Amino acid sequence: MANRMSERVAQENRLGIYLKDRRAKLDPAAFGFAPERRRTLGLRREEVAQRANISPTWYTWLEQGRGGAPSADVLDRIARALMLTDVEREHLFLLGLGRPPEVRYRKSEGVTPRLQRVLDALNPSPAIIRTAIWDVVAWNRAATVMLMDYGSLPPEQRNILRFTFLDPRARAAQYDWESVARFILGAFRVDAARAGAAAEVESLVEDLCRLSPEFRAMWRENDVRSAHGEAVKHIRHPVLGPLAFEYSAFAVDGRPDLSMVVYNPATPADVEKISALTGSAPALDGG
Repeated sequence: MANRMSERVAQENRLGIYLKDRRAKLDPAAFGFAPERRRTLGLRREEVAQRANISPTWYTWLEQGRGGAPSADVLDRIARALMLTDVEREHLFLLGLGRPPEVRYRKSEGVTPRLQRVLDALNPSPAIIRTAIWDVVAWNRAATVMLMDYGSLPPEQRNILRFTFLDPRARAAQYDWESVARFILGAFRVDAARAGAAAEVESLVEDLCRLSPEFRAMWRENDVRSAHGEAVKHIRHPVLGPLAFEYSAFAVDGRPDLSMVVYNPATPADVEKISALTGSAPALDGG
């Protein structure tokens, strides 16, 4: 009977157990707290409360499972106090509120060498990694050949919306530029909003509204589209002519700020043509 009761309490107080476990894994000396004469490992409750700027009594109640539901702000302070990773922070919110935290956009710092090798292994299929605000942060050789020589551009210019609305090569590549532009803009709007990146896209939108009347008109329409899924993309390459690609977009595991987009050649003949040009083809922006 006692064991069953103990198990039930543990199930009901998963948040408190998790908090206690996380603080036990922290080194007090690393945070400027005296490590001597401690009966348990890690930070004390009052030290976590101090770092989180909340009441020690309130924090103690949370660990004991009698503090009621914490607010998102309190959980966010505790997550910072305990130096939680993004995954640990999400788990904390799921335990405390039954939902993940609000999205918190962070500027991408690029991709790992491992992820770049994944892109390279996809040749001759053009493949890119883009952020939630559609900056291109990684690409393979086929993408350079068939889409754009991203490496020749300053990082702040490697944005798909900028290509689409400001680069004449984007228009030349599309059979129906207006439809493609509307799709890109609608999908971008969804991705940016989902990532909580309104502040980050403000300057981009202002620039494009100033430089492109077509962008300004489409932006005011407030259309939204889904960027994930599968579709067929048709482009005109300046050397190879008409080409068809099966377009697929994927989330990158562990990197909610990134998406991988793969353009798989639709026919074996197109695969051979692209393979033959991977070292010498002129670049083209296909959006």
